[in-house]
Amino acid sequence: MTRHLLVPGRGRPRPEHWLRRWADTHPEARWAPRPPGPPYVVDERMAALHAAISADDEPAVLIAHSAGCISVAVWAARHTGPVRAALMVTPPYLGPETPRSDEFAYDMPRDRLPFRTIVVASRTDPYTTYPQFEQYAEDWGAELFDAGDVGHLDTSSGYGPWPDGERLVETLTS
Repeated sequence: MTRHLLVPGRGRPRPEHWLRRWADTHPEARWAPRPPGPPYVVDERMAALHAAISADDEPAVLIAHSAGCISVAVWAARHTGPVRAALMVTPPYLGPETPRSDEFAYDMPRDRLPFRTIVVASRTDPYTTYPQFEQYAEDWGAELFDAGDVGHLDTSSGYGPWPDGERLVETLTS
């Protein structure tokens, strides 16, 4: 059996958000961490993710959205553990030219991830261009899934249910 750990972005997903719906319809899935809402503090989120991964020897599939992808990339750069795969959904672009804030104080780790990864890319994401998604996929050694014109794949972009996401998770667990 494979654990599903849900890694939220910087905000608290609304009840209709696909990640929240996943949590509600998959009782075996666990938040890592439970959606705390802003502010997003990388070290706190990464520590909570590490605790969730380390809590069990059973392999985990990480299902991350937006800033949750930062948590996963930072965790993978600093730790090892029983992670089978990751679905990285619309990671925000963080590069040398990105304005810095307390929440995003450094660049996104770009090392190859030590587990199978799928990066979900949007053609119309307000935080990341399609070529930036392609670069993340290349750097992380990930497969790239072109989701089309889906904005940030969040509630404001019209995503409650997201059947493609469930199918992608199934490919990571088979």
